[in-house]
Amino acid sequence: MALGMLGIPLPLLPTTPFLLLSAWLFARSSERFYLWLINHRYFGGAIRNYREKGGVARHVKNWAIALLWLTITLSATLVVSNWWVRGLLLVIASGVTVHISSLKTIKPNQ
Repeated sequence: MALGMLGIPLPLLPTTPFLLLSAWLFARSSERFYLWLINHRYFGGAIRNYREKGGVARHVKNWAIALLWLTITLSATLVVSNWWVRGLLLVIASGVTVHISSLKTIKPNQ
């Protein structure tokens, strides 16, 4: 859970997989924490959509891709000086964009 929370501000640490793993583990170990996580104000809806409907809402995809590219671009231009590391960041961002785009899109009325 902590790694998922750290992934929010850190561009290369994934948030969603750690939160989904936390939900899966909590469902088997602690009903209290599981209910807290799936009813969380910010993360609950996305976790429920992914677990129950197998997809992600379009606005979540758009925000994820926009924030991904914003943080990768800022990191590549302000933090990293090696050209090959910049290229690697762009390759990673491209791969993550393709992955997010390939997830099933949940319509608001589903």
